[in-house]
Amino acid sequence: MAEAQDTPPAIDETPISPVRAANQRRNSLEKHLTHRPDVQDLKNKNILLNTNAAPALQSKALELERQRATDNLKKGLAHRPDRETLVERNILPDSTAAPALQGHQRELERHMRADSLEKGLQSRPNPQELVKKGILEEDEAPVVDT
Repeated sequence: MAEAQDTPPAIDETPISPVRAANQRRNSLEKHLTHRPDVQDLKNKNILLNTNAAPALQSKALELERQRATDNLKKGLAHRPDRETLVERNILPDSTAAPALQGHQRELERHMRADSLEKGLQSRPNPQELVKKGILEEDEAPVVDT
């Protein structure tokens, strides 16, 4: 038993990942670094800021840009025309229907107008009747192809 106390405890040297050897783990960082996207790709994806400001000033520059956009938006909203003006200028529809129903409402109105025109065309007088009533002259009567 005295010998068991003299030997140091065994160190577990099994790899953390049983799939990769230790050498592969070291090389994986290098492999990832060689395949990482370049700076311009990161700027295009809005991961890095596209600015020339120092990194310490980038957050302040971003905050100022947001504040400027907020101020411009507030100014634009303060000067926008009211609903009645937009209805008069035919920008907004003169409807109290829900926005989801307004498309169906426009389509229904269009079909109703088409039906009304069709009904009016069917009941209109022929050219001979218009000549008899004195609305058209004899030479104005259209030629009817038969």
